[in-house]
Amino acid sequence: MIEHKGINYDVGTVMGVNWRPDYNRQTVERELKIIKNDLHCNAVGISGKDIRRVMLTAEAALNQGLEAWLNPADWTNIPPETTLAYITEAAKAAQPLYKRYPGKVVFSLGSEFTLFMQGIVPGKTFMQRLQTAFSADYQKSPDKRNKPLNDFLGQVNKAVRAVFGGPIMYRSLVWEQVDWTDFDYIGVDHYWAEKIKDKYIDMVKPLFAHGKPVINTGFGFSTTTAPANGVALTLGNVSVLSLALHQQPGIGRFIWPKLKVIDERSEALQATRLIDNLKLVDKAGFEGAFIDMFIYPVRPYSDIPKYDLDRESSSLVKYFEVGRHGTTYPDMTWEPKEAFRAVAKYYGGQKIG
Repeated sequence: MIEHKGINYDVGTVMGVNWRPDYNRQTVERELKIIKNDLHCNAVGISGKDIRRVMLTAEAALNQGLEAWLNPADWTNIPPETTLAYITEAAKAAQPLYKRYPGKVVFSLGSEFTLFMQGIVPGKTFMQRLQTAFSADYQKSPDKRNKPLNDFLGQVNKAVRAVFGGPIMYRSLVWEQVDWTDFDYIGVDHYWAEKIKDKYIDMVKPLFAHGKPVINTGFGFSTTTAPANGVALTLGNVSVLSLALHQQPGIGRFIWPKLKVIDERSEALQATRLIDNLKLVDKAGFEGAFIDMFIYPVRPYSDIPKYDLDRESSSLVKYFEVGRHGTTYPDMTWEPKEAFRAVAKYYGGQKIG
């Protein structure tokens, strides 16, 4: 049985746009309470660029008895030396929490550095690095990316250990061949997709040979009937420029991002896929599971299909804009999807299917 029953909770990752532009501590505390008591999680993965936000959220989670798995991440295309300084600063900030809540705080050195940081794979942007990483040349020569990745992880590991006394991990891509010797947990963002459905578990079996706890640090499904493609947010179906302009004060209310391709919405299929994935993760022997994601304000729901960006989101709740509130939680500007209720039953120990 999964020991660390988790959900990922973003407090402001910045990648083109801010995924959580508004941060209200009272709202955060209320959502964390719901995550613990109603979703039946015992762990929350906290990600975001702003270190202060990450630590405030972690403290709120710990106060409620949740484990805090910290993943501060600067995805603004910075080089290794800047990333090293950023992660070290975050680790220093996490140390007081670890001392106050021993056994409840885990620190991630980062996530998917091959793609989200300059310096491992050639390319100035995420998309350029993605293209290079999957090119025939790089597929045939994995050491071209794995050696510089492990060299950098070794530097970060040493720097973090000097200022943080708790357990550490790294959220890897399934094809990053990480040297896990100096890590306490093995983390992998492993999404189920149609193209790997017959080898989903086989792809991660080598990770269990290290004799360390293996955590699925990110997986989920969009809210449509489209084939599962293995991402939390579908890239390219919404203009990043329109999203950025929509976040701007004043002009934002006149610019409404819309979908380029409108797939059929299906909360029921999202829920079914997610529970099937949880069962696979459970059966494979993962010690922890962190579903992506509790909420994505950058992908709001709309009754009008072309503006219903929530279809492209793996979130467990649909977020409302313009002051609309939900019915299940009238004080919240969102409503649980069917996936929320399904996960609550699974994590709560109820048999499903």
